[in-house]
Amino acid sequence: MADNDGLTEAERAELEQLRAEKAAREEASRQAAERAELERLRAEKSKSAREAAEDASIAEARARGRKLMEPDEDDEDLKMPAGQKMVLGIIALVVVVMLLMQFLDGR
Repeated sequence: MADNDGLTEAERAELEQLRAEKAAREEASRQAAERAELERLRAEKSKSAREAAEDASIAEARARGRKLMEPDEDDEDLKMPAGQKMVLGIIALVVVVMLLMQFLDGR
């Protein structure tokens, strides 16, 4: 500490008051920094959780797509994926509809 012997009572009181105000400002600043860090960490945790959920959703969608495009093991006649069977069925349906339209238009 500084040499306080040369200070008057009023100066000592003012010095103590200023020290207390400085300590209060430093404490408020420290608490504000801690609050900001807490909010940043919460946001980071929330972002990580969202990214993990999104990654899990993407992985699940890929697994469904992969399963859809894998050949059926129990189907002995056609060894092709269910998705491919659906696409071929839709194409066949479109061709039948177009042929019917041609046939009915020609009458």
